[in-house]
Amino acid sequence: MISLRILIAEDEAVIAMLIEEVLAGLGHHVCATVSSADELVAAAQAHRPDLIIADAGLHESSGLIAIATILKSDIIPHIFMSGSAAAVRASFPDAVVLEKPFDEADLERAIAAATGALSIL
Repeated sequence: MISLRILIAEDEAVIAMLIEEVLAGLGHHVCATVSSADELVAAAQAHRPDLIIADAGLHESSGLIAIATILKSDIIPHIFMSGSAAAVRASFPDAVVLEKPFDEADLERAIAAATGALSIL
Protein backbone atom coordinates (compact mmCIF):
# COMPACT_ATOMS: atom_id res chain seq x y z
CA MET A 1 0.00 0.00 0.00
CA ILE A 2 1.30 3.46 -0.84
CA SER A 3 1.74 6.13 1.82
CA LEU A 4 -1.28 8.44 2.00
CA ARG A 5 -1.81 11.91 3.47
CA ILE A 6 -4.83 11.40 5.70
CA LEU A 7 -7.13 13.87 7.43
CA ILE A 8 -8.85 12.56 10.58
CA ALA A 9 -12.09 14.03 11.94
CA GLU A 10 -12.80 12.60 15.40
CA ASP A 11 -14.19 14.44 18.42
CA GLU A 12 -12.77 12.02 21.00
CA ALA A 13 -9.10 13.00 21.45
CA VAL A 14 -7.95 9.57 22.67
CA ILE A 15 -9.58 7.79 19.74
CA ALA A 16 -8.05 10.30 17.31
CA MET A 17 -4.58 9.70 18.79
CA LEU A 18 -4.98 5.93 18.57
CA ILE A 19 -6.06 6.13 14.93
CA GLU A 20 -3.14 8.43 14.18
CA GLU A 21 -0.70 5.94 15.77
CA VAL A 22 -2.13 3.03 13.78
CA LEU A 23 -1.98 5.02 10.53
CA ALA A 24 1.65 5.99 11.21
CA GLY A 25 2.44 2.33 11.85
CA LEU A 26 0.91 1.50 8.48
CA GLY A 27 3.19 4.06 6.82
CA HIS A 28 0.67 6.87 6.35
CA HIS A 29 1.01 10.54 7.28
CA VAL A 30 -1.77 12.31 9.18
CA CYS A 31 -1.82 15.83 7.75
CA ALA A 32 -4.38 17.12 10.28
CA THR A 33 -6.74 15.99 13.02
CA VAL A 34 -9.92 17.98 13.63
CA SER A 35 -12.93 17.61 15.89
CA SER A 36 -15.80 19.48 14.20
CA ALA A 37 -17.55 19.63 10.85
CA ASP A 38 -16.43 23.22 10.19
CA GLU A 39 -12.82 22.30 10.95
CA LEU A 40 -13.14 19.27 8.66
CA VAL A 41 -14.28 21.36 5.69
CA ALA A 42 -11.54 23.97 6.28
CA ALA A 43 -8.81 21.34 6.75
CA ALA A 44 -9.84 19.48 3.59
CA GLN A 45 -9.47 22.71 1.61
CA ALA A 46 -6.18 23.65 3.28
CA HIS A 47 -4.46 20.24 3.21
CA ARG A 48 -5.96 18.55 0.13
CA PRO A 49 -5.57 15.06 1.71
CA ASP A 50 -5.47 11.80 -0.21
CA LEU A 51 -8.08 10.36 2.17
CA ILE A 52 -10.44 11.57 4.90
CA ILE A 53 -11.45 9.39 7.84
CA ALA A 54 -14.42 11.08 9.51
CA ASP A 55 -16.58 10.24 12.46
CA ALA A 56 -20.18 10.43 11.26
CA GLY A 57 -21.16 12.37 14.40
CA LEU A 58 -18.87 15.16 15.54
CA HIS A 59 -20.04 16.69 18.85
CA GLU A 60 -23.01 18.80 17.84
CA SER A 61 -22.15 18.72 14.15
CA SER A 62 -22.12 16.09 11.44
CA GLY A 63 -19.25 14.45 9.62
CA LEU A 64 -21.82 13.36 7.03
CA ILE A 65 -22.81 16.95 6.23
CA ALA A 66 -19.15 18.05 6.21
CA ILE A 67 -18.22 15.34 3.70
CA ALA A 68 -21.23 16.24 1.53
CA THR A 69 -20.02 19.87 1.56
CA ILE A 70 -16.47 18.85 0.64
CA LEU A 71 -17.68 16.63 -2.21
CA LYS A 72 -19.48 19.57 -3.83
CA SER A 73 -16.11 21.12 -4.73
CA ASP A 74 -13.60 18.26 -4.58
CA ILE A 75 -13.56 14.48 -4.91
CA ILE A 76 -11.65 13.11 -1.93
CA PRO A 77 -11.88 9.44 -0.97
CA HIS A 78 -13.36 9.11 2.50
CA ILE A 79 -14.25 6.63 5.20
CA PHE A 80 -16.95 7.17 7.79
CA MET A 81 -16.56 5.85 11.34
CA SER A 82 -19.81 5.14 13.14
CA GLY A 83 -21.47 2.98 15.72
CA SER A 84 -24.20 2.35 13.12
CA ALA A 85 -23.22 1.62 9.53
CA ALA A 86 -26.92 1.46 8.59
CA ALA A 87 -27.47 5.06 9.71
CA VAL A 88 -24.56 6.25 7.56
CA ARG A 89 -25.69 4.24 4.54
CA ALA A 90 -29.14 5.83 4.77
CA SER A 91 -27.47 9.07 3.58
CA PHE A 92 -24.49 7.59 1.70
CA PRO A 93 -25.55 4.20 0.30
CA ASP A 94 -22.15 3.38 -1.21
CA ALA A 95 -20.09 4.67 1.71
CA VAL A 96 -17.09 2.87 3.14
CA VAL A 97 -17.99 2.61 6.82
CA LEU A 98 -15.84 1.48 9.72
CA GLU A 99 -18.25 0.32 12.38
CA LYS A 100 -16.97 1.12 15.87
CA PRO A 101 -15.24 -0.58 17.52
CA PHE A 102 -12.80 -1.59 14.80
CA ASP A 103 -9.27 -2.96 14.68
CA GLU A 104 -6.18 -2.37 12.53
CA ALA A 105 -7.19 -4.99 9.97
CA ASP A 106 -10.64 -3.38 9.60
CA LEU A 107 -8.95 0.00 9.08
CA GLU A 108 -6.60 -1.41 6.44
CA ARG A 109 -9.53 -2.98 4.56
CA ALA A 110 -11.49 0.27 4.68
CA ILE A 111 -8.51 2.26 3.35
CA ALA A 112 -8.11 -0.22 0.50
CA ALA A 113 -11.83 -0.05 -0.28
CA ALA A 114 -11.96 3.76 -0.19
CA THR A 115 -8.85 4.25 -2.34
CA GLY A 116 -8.98 1.14 -4.51
CA ALA A 117 -11.57 2.46 -6.92
CA LEU A 118 -9.36 5.45 -7.74
CA SER A 119 -6.43 3.28 -8.72
CA ILE A 120 -8.35 1.84 -11.68
CA LEU A 121 -9.39 5.22 -13.13
